[in-house]
Amino acid sequence: MVERGPAAKSGNGAERLRQRYPTIDDLRSKARRRVPRFGFDFVDGGATEEYCIDRNIDAFQAIELLPRYCVEGKANTEVELFGRKYAAPIGVAPMGSAGLMWPGAEKLFAAEAQRQNIPYVLATPGNASIEEIAAIAPDVFWFQLYRFPYNDHAITFDLVRRAEEAGAHVLVPTVDSAGKSKRPRDIRNGCRVPFPINPWTTYQVLTSPAWTMQLLRNGMPITANLVPYAAKANQNSTAEVMQLRSGGSHTWDELKRLREKWKRPFVLKGILHPEDAERAVAMGVDGIWVSNHGGRHFDGAPASVDVLPAIVSAVGSRVPVMIDSGIRGGLDVVRALALGAKFCFTGRCFAYGLGALGPAGAPHVVDLFLDEIKTEMLHVGARTVEEAGNIRVRHPGAWHFGNY
Repeated sequence: MVERGPAAKSGNGAERLRQRYPTIDDLRSKARRRVPRFGFDFVDGGATEEYCIDRNIDAFQAIELLPRYCVEGKANTEVELFGRKYAAPIGVAPMGSAGLMWPGAEKLFAAEAQRQNIPYVLATPGNASIEEIAAIAPDVFWFQLYRFPYNDHAITFDLVRRAEEAGAHVLVPTVDSAGKSKRPRDIRNGCRVPFPINPWTTYQVLTSPAWTMQLLRNGMPITANLVPYAAKANQNSTAEVMQLRSGGSHTWDELKRLREKWKRPFVLKGILHPEDAERAVAMGVDGIWVSNHGGRHFDGAPASVDVLPAIVSAVGSRVPVMIDSGIRGGLDVVRALALGAKFCFTGRCFAYGLGALGPAGAPHVVDLFLDEIKTEMLHVGARTVEEAGNIRVRHPGAWHFGNY
């Protein structure tokens, strides 16, 4: 039975969840049984044969950390980033249409991020608007930006304006969407707009009662940020804006224009080559986010963590380096810190939590990460996030770029 309401957040409720779902994989298994297949597969799946998803996870698992014991003190997971202190070096990564996994997901993510003091990054194609999330999570709100080249980037720059006026702390232009990706699970499930109503999808909805009740409470998910640019405030019209007006990777000239427009911290997401990282720093970005989009766009990409050390080496101490793709627990966070990352993000882990447990899912996932990060830091003798950067590491899959 899934915990609901205040009891799920109480000490006893939290302890029961830790006993029943002690790992992210437990939550993933539960979500698979509880969510319509088209919704689960949309979040869980990736590009082409999904080798990159496996590569991301396997690469983290291959990294060994050398334990150091006989160290006094408790692990302090607090970290400062762009002048703000966060409770731990883990945040909620942007996810487009997370409402397919659990209707209302973005608002639940944002509320929990605000409560726990970790960053929440709203995706451009999310199912809640910039303004809604800014009201829910004013202290931890970041905004991820896609490219809308139509009409000299009018939509792009209006989204930037709205994010600035709403108080987003960090702008995160994403560059790893050079073209459309082929996602076989979505193709097989007919997961597209307009959403197909047929016996198979109807069966999935009817056999997922908790998800269906949440859908009835929240309404059909739409790309909320694009409502001002759509003919109508509905799923089809907003999806049409995304399909016809967006696309391609931000060019360096476009990024320079965005950098000049945005005066707050500016983080470039989707970097996998140290030369691109160096160029971004020279252009004036405030942070580099190493990512292969969780294996959702290009199945041939290297694991993000395998290129992380080279990118950290390229940028040095000039800007912080962040990472996502393949993180499945607190040990992976500590592995990334040991390789030089300043901060980590995950999307699927939080989505699995909601799919498995509903509103109790996001708090449980945060609790798992916080507990695991503290435990693993102590195993390697690190009392602070900064000390975790000095851990001895064996990293067999690391890329070596030479002089590029």
